[in-house]
Amino acid sequence: MIEIIRTPEERFENLPDYNFAPHYLELTDGIRMHYLDEGDKANPTVLLLHGEPSWSFLYRKMIPILVANNFRVVTPDLIGFGKSDKPKKQSDYTYQNHMDWLTSFIEQLNLSNMLLFCQDWGGLTGLRLVTQMQDRFAMVVASNTTLPTGNIEMPEVFLKWREFSQKSPDFDIGKVIDKGTVADLSEEVIAAYNAPYPSEEYKAGARIFPMLVPVEMDDPESAKNRSAWEILAQWEKPFLTIFGDQDYIMKGAEVVFQKIIPGTKGQDHTHLNAGHFIQEEKGEELAELIVDFYQKNQ
Repeated sequence: MIEIIRTPEERFENLPDYNFAPHYLELTDGIRMHYLDEGDKANPTVLLLHGEPSWSFLYRKMIPILVANNFRVVTPDLIGFGKSDKPKKQSDYTYQNHMDWLTSFIEQLNLSNMLLFCQDWGGLTGLRLVTQMQDRFAMVVASNTTLPTGNIEMPEVFLKWREFSQKSPDFDIGKVIDKGTVADLSEEVIAAYNAPYPSEEYKAGARIFPMLVPVEMDDPESAKNRSAWEILAQWEKPFLTIFGDQDYIMKGAEVVFQKIIPGTKGQDHTHLNAGHFIQEEKGEELAELIVDFYQKNQ
């Protein structure tokens, strides 16, 4: 049985522009996942997947615009993040466990005909989901993400980030988000990103996530990602890339998607003036681009 802790609800009171109703699902091992579910369930579904070390607060600017354009918007907090349960041991966080948790989430909600928007680890998990549950996904928008296979050396900036995640005595998650944006964030927004983590014991998932990225060819997850790329190389459904031009970790990954995936052909790929956490800086514009992408490909 996985030992978990749960962030006190009062930590989430009065967050800026985050007034969405909470929803919860119980997954395997009794773990509870929090998610947002906005808009009419009869509408097409947009699945927004966040990465490391953010949570659904990252999507607060996008959700209202998507709902206003007649989408159902589903936004989970990955296990270990946001309002979701947080296993206390780093060893309970594995790439495959995150895949299993998200698979259970999608199956329990019976989500289908989805447009996936994924960034950072939202892509490492979401793009695998797309290849494993092809019938449930209709379109993909990839932003500042990749699907690593260990055959390309990771940039120095990523290796430094991994080291920082393990050795920083004060792993201030709000400040990590702030460093991943071009514009400075307000103290209120930084505090909101820190809300899920009252103390160090809540940060096991956030700490270990960078170490789960498969950087070696012989990593079992590298092999699984290579298999996923084989499927993506035949993916003809619409696939769009929107990357931040100041994201130096993910720089160039969009070119790989465009070269390999057939569904990228003829799409309006673009760069926005943003860093890694593009949703924080360009959320409204991203939402409008998703709407345009959906309408173009109907």
